[in-house]
Amino acid sequence: MAVKQRKKRGERLYEIRKSGIQGRGVFARRRIRSGQRIIEYAGERISNDEADTRYDDEKMGRHHTFLFTLDKKTVVDGNRGGNDSRYINHSCDPNCEAVIEKGRIWIYARKNIQPGVELAYDYQYERTGEEEDEKFYVCRCGSRKCRGSIMKPTRKPRKSRRKRP
Repeated sequence: MAVKQRKKRGERLYEIRKSGIQGRGVFARRRIRSGQRIIEYAGERISNDEADTRYDDEKMGRHHTFLFTLDKKTVVDGNRGGNDSRYINHSCDPNCEAVIEKGRIWIYARKNIQPGVELAYDYQYERTGEEEDEKFYVCRCGSRKCRGSIMKPTRKPRKSRRKRP
């Protein structure tokens, strides 16, 4: 079920155009306020097994899917029955975030976004533990905070807080 984009006085909230991050991207046409709900991530709801069948990393030259994990059993394929949300790119320093509410995925602004700025959220793909993950999931966000991958950050071991004698 596609959700209509919000409009204010007839002006579209965003537009799709060529992105410096990856392919096409979603860009603000007018100011978007922090906390504002922008769009639902829509698409066909499928199982994890079906998602693996549709998008086989080993057969792709480079990783490119429109999958979003909703829960342990369900994945949303934005490439089938999806909307403009599938063009929101990843950033390691995002201005948006994805929030799951009552079985639906919504994209919200994390901060004020000015007209012309590309919308992005942190994909945080789950790691499988295989080294191959990194080669398929290279990040091109260009942020100063870029971690080089669209994968979920690895947790660094916590330093012991032992008191010195």
